[in-house]
Amino acid sequence: MDNGEIYRDFLGGDRESMRALIYEYRDGLLVFINSLVGNMCEAEELTEDVFVSLVVDRPHFAGGSSFKTWLYAIGRNITANYLRKRRRSREVSQEAMDRAASPSTPESTVIGNDQQRILYEALGTLRPHYKQVLYLTYFENFSNAETAEIMGRTKRQIETLLYSARKALKDELERRGFIYEDL
Repeated sequence: MDNGEIYRDFLGGDRESMRALIYEYRDGLLVFINSLVGNMCEAEELTEDVFVSLVVDRPHFAGGSSFKTWLYAIGRNITANYLRKRRRSREVSQEAMDRAASPSTPESTVIGNDQQRILYEALGTLRPHYKQVLYLTYFENFSNAETAEIMGRTKRQIETLLYSARKALKDELERRGFIYEDL
């Protein structure tokens, strides 16, 4: 049974189906949203908001894309709305943003390997759209078409953005003295 069917089962009244979806997608969605907001606590809240939206709003999944692509697009939209509100209210100080972007985040404790740490830190210096496209393509293994749907862009724009993001990452890694192959 695919995950779209599991979601439809939830809509039909099966509460265990939502637990299965949360278990399947929470971690990946959390890292994706964190790449957008740069703050793990906010990302956790926004990830919860995505699943609350599924439970409360019960949006229709038409099946025009994979369930994962559809879910990540919902996460992107919820995060974009949050960022617009945050920008208007200016509640977050620059100091708080700097602390959130520091390498002492929960993710960095998981990353033990020096090369992985350097890669992770280099990714953190990239423009937000670069981080998003690299994360969705290489960490979540979305196709360019799926990434385009999630990010609200065309496939051609994603290809161009991916090229620029890889170049920016390569330049940053070279600046840090990273030895790489096939980047």
